[in-house]
Amino acid sequence: MKQVAPISFRRDLGTGTTWSPPIKGSAIAYFPAEGADARAIIWGNPMVLRLRLACCLAFLIGALVATMASGAPRQPQVKRQATAGLGFELDAKEADVLEIVKLVAGDSIVRGTYVYENNKTLTGALPADSSAYFGPWTGPGHAFYKVLKGAVAPRNFKDSADVGTITVRYVVLAQGELQTHLRIDAVFVEDGKRKPDISDSTVESSEFKEIQDRLRQVQIADQETAALLKKRQEVDDKETALLRQRQEETAKLESAESSLKNLDARFQELRHKLVVKVKSESTELKSAPFLSAVRVQSLAAESELVVLIVTPSWYGVETTDKHRGWLRKDQVEALP
Repeated sequence: MKQVAPISFRRDLGTGTTWSPPIKGSAIAYFPAEGADARAIIWGNPMVLRLRLACCLAFLIGALVATMASGAPRQPQVKRQATAGLGFELDAKEADVLEIVKLVAGDSIVRGTYVYENNKTLTGALPADSSAYFGPWTGPGHAFYKVLKGAVAPRNFKDSADVGTITVRYVVLAQGELQTHLRIDAVFVEDGKRKPDISDSTVESSEFKEIQDRLRQVQIADQETAALLKKRQEVDDKETALLRQRQEETAKLESAESSLKNLDARFQELRHKLVVKVKSESTELKSAPFLSAVRVQSLAAESELVVLIVTPSWYGVETTDKHRGWLRKDQVEALP
C-alpha cells in the first residue's frame, strides 16, 4: 500500500511565528506559540471557547440553585452606628413622665424636622412596640417608639438624601421617688442604601420640649388641684369646727335646760314641802306658838305661807309680804 505523505498546515501569525499542526490519525496536535500571539491563539481556539461556555453555564446554574434554596432575596442589613441622642433629668414621678411620654410617642407629629419648606410640621408617624434599627430594648426602664415611613430627605438628619424611615425612641427610667431620667434618640434610615443618618439633636430637643411643656401643664394642674383641695379642706375644717362648737353649745344648753328643769322640779318638790296655804278666812297669825299669843295679822283663805320652823303642833311661817308668825298645823294644808 502506497504511503501518503503528511499534509502540512502552516499559518503565518506574524513576527515570524508559524503554526504547523501535524496530523496523526484523527487528532490535531496543537503547539501554542509564546507571548501575546500565543494568548490570541488560545482565546480563539474553539475548544477553549466551549470550555469557557461550560464553566459560565455551570456558574449560572449554581447561582440559580443557591437562590432557589435560600428563598426570596434578603434585604441588605442596616449598618448601625451610635446615635447622638440626648438625656434629660426631670423633677417628676416616673408614673407622670410615663403617661406624658406615652401620649407624645402616640401622636403623629415628629418634631424638630420637616420635608417641605412650605409645611414645617411633619405628620404621619405611628406608635410602635419595637424598632428594626434600635433592636429590642433590654435595659432597665421603659422604652417607647414612634415611626414615620416615606420621609424624603428630612431636615436636621445629617447627610439625609433619600426616601426613608424616621424612628424616635424614648427611654424612661426612675432615678428616685421624684426624679426621672429620659433619653431620646432619633435616626433616619434610607430605604435604598439602608444608610442610617442620625439627628443633629434638633429632633430630640424638640420632642423633649413637648414632653416638658405637657408635664409642666400637668404639674400646674396638680398644683391648682392641690391648692383647691387645701382650700376646701380649710373650709371643711372651719365648718367642722363651727359644727363642733355648735354641738358643744347645744350640749351645754341642753345641760343647762336639764339643770333648770331639775331645779324647777326640785323647787316644786321643796315648794310642796315648804309652802302651805291657809284653810279658812280670818285666820290669825300669832306672834308666838301659843293660843294666847298676840295676833300679828289676819290671813285670808288660800294665802300661801313659807314654812320656816316646824314643831310638833305649830309652823313658823312667813307671808308673801314678809311678815312672820305662827300658825297651828291644822290651820294650813299642803299645796295641791
